[in-house]
Amino acid sequence: MKNALSEGLDNTDSPCPAFCFQDVNKLYPSRDGLNVEALRNINFEVSRREFVTVVGPSGCGKSTLLKILAGITDATSGRVEINGVLQQGPSVEIGVVFQSPVLLPWRNILENVLVPAEIQKRDKKQSKDKAYELLNMVGLNGFETKYPKELSGGMQQRVGIARALINDPSILLMDEPFGALDAMTRESMNMELLRLKESIGATIMLVTHSIPEAIFLGDRVVVMSPRPGCVEEIMTIDLPEKRELSIINSEKFGAYDSHIRHALNSKVGLD
Repeated sequence: MKNALSEGLDNTDSPCPAFCFQDVNKLYPSRDGLNVEALRNINFEVSRREFVTVVGPSGCGKSTLLKILAGITDATSGRVEINGVLQQGPSVEIGVVFQSPVLLPWRNILENVLVPAEIQKRDKKQSKDKAYELLNMVGLNGFETKYPKELSGGMQQRVGIARALINDPSILLMDEPFGALDAMTRESMNMELLRLKESIGATIMLVTHSIPEAIFLGDRVVVMSPRPGCVEEIMTIDLPEKRELSIINSEKFGAYDSHIRHALNSKVGLD
């Protein structure tokens, strides 16, 4: 198994990685007494402001890995550190964007974005100003008083991203956020996410089953094996920082795609 934890990274501006997994394992108990092993011996670290994507087949533990990092579920064994500190549950350092935006239908868009700030009891005026700024950043300026049912799927997911950023997290986790969108909207959201990356300066980890999406977005791609999920390989993506959709048709992009499919022993592909 290949592991390139430090390939292409520059940690000179930080004494520790944004987060790291050390010998992380996850078992789910079952009624028949035969535990389901979701993750096995996960070891990798991610630098500050790095964009890492995690790709693998359905059921390989990608989302479980993200939930462990977010503090939503616990690892069975091993250690997770965030900014050099042992992770011990949900943290204000982390914002999460789920597969579905899960917006509150009785609250307008501005009010939905403000939910985390209200939970944290942050200053109301400062939070409201921040919410307006974020909605403008994700292209929803003028939609503040609309309700979720009045927005398309892609627009709702933008609200979910703004909500995840309202408390200024240093780490943004995204669990297949564009999986339910049509191909054209998904491509548009990928471009928006790259633009957003430059604006917010956060460390990002995005989980996906799409190999092209993982390559297009990531500084590195973590390739996971079928369950129990193991890190099969970590690949540094040597593509221009400013990417256009046309790069998907390049020879280098195709080589990355073929390499990852081979690592997954996939003859058909994941997307």
